[in-house]
Amino acid sequence: MNEVTLKQVDKGITKGMMDLVVLGLLKTKSMHGYGIIQSIRKNFGIYFGPSTVYPFLKDLEKKGHIKSRWDMSHERPRKIYSLTPEGNCFLIGTEQSLRTFCYRLASMGINAPSQTLNNTERALTLNT
Repeated sequence: MNEVTLKQVDKGITKGMMDLVVLGLLKTKSMHGYGIIQSIRKNFGIYFGPSTVYPFLKDLEKKGHIKSRWDMSHERPRKIYSLTPEGNCFLIGTEQSLRTFCYRLASMGINAPSQTLNNTERALTLNT
């Protein structure tokens, strides 16, 4: 599999699990939208722009998984997002579902990724 294909697979998986990614980021601290975009890029090496992330945040807020407030303490106001108790419950359930999914893959003979990245994986991670 070439590097371009691997990046497409990574992007698809990350986008498909965006709820888990965003709620996981907000579990540790509240963040503004651009901070979420930067964290996804830093942690996953994938850039999702505002046209992807902001509608997703709005949808999570509509579902009650996150809440927002305006921070007016900066020159430019920022909308700050934080995890709700309902969102935390959803996150826990999603984590459990992911563990079950990985277990089922392993039972089919599809090995879980190792904790150690090989040189090719490191290069892909660092070059994104």
